Amino acid sequence: MADAPKDAPESGRTLIHNIGLLLTGDLDQPIADSDCLLIEDGVIIGLEQGDADRVIDAGGCAVAPGLIDGHCHPVFGDWTPRQNQSGWIEMNVNGGVTSFISAGEVHLPGRPKDAEGVKALAMVAQRCFANFRSLGAKVIAGAPVPELDFGRDFYEGIKAAGIRHIGEIGLGTVAKGADAARVTAWCRELGIETIMHVGGPSIAGSHHVTAEDVLEAQPDVLSHINGGPTSNPHADIRELCRHAKGALEAVHNGNEKSALVALEGALENDRLGDFLIGTDAPAGSGVQPNGMLRMATLLASIGGLPAEQAWCCGTGNVTKKRGLDQGILEAGRSADIVFMDRPSGSEGKNVLQAMAVGNIPGIAAVMIDGKLRTGRSRSTPPSARVPG
Repeated sequence: MADAPKDAPESGRTLIHNIGLLLTGDLDQPIADSDCLLIEDGVIIGLEQGDADRVIDAGGCAVAPGLIDGHCHPVFGDWTPRQNQSGWIEMNVNGGVTSFISAGEVHLPGRPKDAEGVKALAMVAQRCFANFRSLGAKVIAGAPVPELDFGRDFYEGIKAAGIRHIGEIGLGTVAKGADAARVTAWCRELGIETIMHVGGPSIAGSHHVTAEDVLEAQPDVLSHINGGPTSNPHADIRELCRHAKGALEAVHNGNEKSALVALEGALENDRLGDFLIGTDAPAGSGVQPNGMLRMATLLASIGGLPAEQAWCCGTGNVTKKRGLDQGILEAGRSADIVFMDRPSGSEGKNVLQAMAVGNIPGIAAVMIDGKLRTGRSRSTPPSARVPG
């Protein structure tokens, strides 16, 4: 019999017990009244005790769904030409990120911009990351950037090829309201998810996308509503929170003050469930393995959001708005899990209190598809406790 693939789910049953705090990632019930989790063949089957082939003692650590970076720019493999850096995905897994969603493979040297080349690049990126998973990370890649000379047949073609979402509108020649609205209308009819750059140009060749452009196009996701990295005026951000229909995404590589304005706008309009976080890395600001942790902690500390809800913004909210399997700890979903605790030396009795005073969690271990991928993190401060 052939060996199981390297990234196959852990077979058999695993029981995690002695959990100090169980965060579900679901905004409807962010904290579960349970101290154990049962997994079978890489899938959660219950928040309860049960017979198991292996037992993991959480040692009082908090257990939570792995973070989903809903906005990143991979190329191929675990390398980025943006800073010529290798191992950035692996280090992000050490930062508690178990899944990544590409907003376009725009940093590829010599990136094609003709219809055939753009489609081919998306297909290759999607297939490559389906086969290559650094430390087990799930990279949802293949996000073609729209150009003005692409007709409806282009979008029909990528849909037939299995592409689920396009890259950021605004990074190519499609940027302004009417042009963007034509693309989002085609994609909406075809069932392709749309995301749209918001704010000033990120690099030479990209565009300033205003609130008016976004409201005319009405994409499914407002990419970096807090700018990437240059923000639109705060009044415009509040207007988008009131009238844009898509998810409101704030990123680590954006304007932090504007991220908090967007959070306030989401809360004022009862839209916390639409509020997502990502990193927009790799970018000019570099690669930040703890970027998702820093965003969640920003919301929980300066933003005043309960830390368990801040964690939902990088997990279950992304799951629900972007149609994923992972990101919520409940029966039937992938066992993509982080063990974490307050960082050693932090004020606060647990990880939530540590986040509330501005300290990022210490990641004690990371599990993907029920399989332990790391021990104590190489990216975060050491956690006060670790699984036994």
